[in-house]
Amino acid sequence: MPASLCSTWDMLSNVNFEGYMIALGIGLSTRKVALRLKHRKVIEKVGEVYVIKTLSTFRNYALSFQINEEFDEYTKGLDGRHCKSVVTWEGNRMVCTQKGEKKNRGWAHWIEDDKLHLELYCEGQICKQVFKRVA
Repeated sequence: MPASLCSTWDMLSNVNFEGYMIALGIGLSTRKVALRLKHRKVIEKVGEVYVIKTLSTFRNYALSFQINEEFDEYTKGLDGRHCKSVVTWEGNRMVCTQKGEKKNRGWAHWIEDDKLHLELYCEGQICKQVFKRVA
């Protein structure tokens, strides 16, 4: 069983976020604001449903899903697109594949050295974020 991702996490690093946002088609002014933010992740599990909240002073985004069940996702607060998403466990990684207008889009969360790692990818761009657990 993978390590529990459930906790509150504060961002430590954010590599190639701008490249990822460009791949998503996010405009310059929004990118400039987003690059200055330090995100907080809150990951919870209620029964069989995972809830991942991405919080900042600019925008918040919440995602609820069950593992291995496809769902309709509206990325409001991000790039405002509709896609079909499915989240699975691949070893110790929670992996989401998003099918829609953008090719090769998705993300993966995992724990390494007691830190939460997140890779966001879209059309060849990969953003790598690392978070520390909030005490």
